[in-house]
Amino acid sequence: MDKVNIGLSPKARQKVVTVLSGVIADQYVLYTKTRNYHWNVTGEDFAQYHELFEKQYSAIDEDIDDVAERIRALGTKTPATLAEFVKSATLKEHPGKYPPAKAMIANLLADHEAVIRSLRKGIEVCDDVDDDGTEDFLTQLMEKHEKTAWMLRATLEN
Repeated sequence: MDKVNIGLSPKARQKVVTVLSGVIADQYVLYTKTRNYHWNVTGEDFAQYHELFEKQYSAIDEDIDDVAERIRALGTKTPATLAEFVKSATLKEHPGKYPPAKAMIANLLADHEAVIRSLRKGIEVCDDVDDDGTEDFLTQLMEKHEKTAWMLRATLEN
């Protein structure tokens, strides 16, 4: 990590990498949960939810890659195992639980909102260490989650 010369101290980069490691862990849990719901949704609105979940997990998959590449750009290896993700994630899975479609939507909404709150904290850390690049990156990621949360919230309305 000391060989990287991008205007951030190793200590500052480590703080940011810690934030990003938590972000990628939560993204991976959210991806897995969304994919699970895509596979297991049932009911009269099956086709609508099946397609919605597919679009969402595909977008999260792209975001995971972007977070990993941001970590690499800062000069460290990215966490990349399920064990690492589970250890660092704040989001929780619910193995063996297959709720009704509306509950799936509500669960994903709660997770996206939790990610948004976490990203806001991460943005503050980036601001504190003057990492404008990662601050901007996390802001854009947060905006994606805000849009997804809005869409999920609208889906739950009568």
